[in-house]
Amino acid sequence: MLQQTQVSRAQHAWSSLLADLPNPAAAAAAGQADIVRRWEGLGYNRRAVGLYRAAVAMVEHHDGTVPDSLPELLALPGVGPYTARAVLAFAFEHDVAVVDVNVARVISRAVAGRPLSAAILQRTADGLVGEGDGWRHNQALLDHGALVCTARTPSCEGCTLRRSCAWRRGGSTAPDPAATTAGTSRPQSRFEGSQRQARGAVLTLVRGGPADAAAIEALRRRHGEARIDAAIDALGAEGIVGRLDGTVLLVDR
Repeated sequence: MLQQTQVSRAQHAWSSLLADLPNPAAAAAAGQADIVRRWEGLGYNRRAVGLYRAAVAMVEHHDGTVPDSLPELLALPGVGPYTARAVLAFAFEHDVAVVDVNVARVISRAVAGRPLSAAILQRTADGLVGEGDGWRHNQALLDHGALVCTARTPSCEGCTLRRSCAWRRGGSTAPDPAATTAGTSRPQSRFEGSQRQARGAVLTLVRGGPADAAAIEALRRRHGEARIDAAIDALGAEGIVGRLDGTVLLVDR
């Protein structure tokens, strides 16, 4: 849920989902459609599909438990380098580096003082983790990037790394190394009138049940026929929605 989503938006959904689906077996038994419904308001609904498919894989291949090795985690549907390492660091307290947009910003500025590729960024981050310190180190670095070394207005004067910061030692002059480092965020396109808005409108509709032709036509009038049809096609290709007897509905597995 925290991939590209603020904690404040994820908290309620996370608590609710864990209360009802506390383990992979429960999530797998609930079905994909149920998890997509619970994902309302979080965006990036492919993550909900990935969560369901990962739960199924854990039941089928790991006796319903979460694996604790990087290769096994990366083999799960929907799990990439960030999520896999976050699970290893925070669930199993392994000495691996969790690299998100905030960590990428801190490392490119304070440690390297220059833009970094994804491979060098991960390798540099891994080298900073002390033995037996993975959980605490990652918590500190994630918070530092989110609260101090921010994207637009970093609090350099109050930063605990200011004396050793490579970018600051160079005068903190433009260009900001974080701006072109792999994994740092780019400005998102306008939501109003976008394809993201059309996808959201379709999912909001079908979360309440199958949408008939009249309901889809109403969406077309509101958001544009081509945009809604493209959204349905894209969601269908991702395995999130399907068509049945003239309706559009959430795919359940």
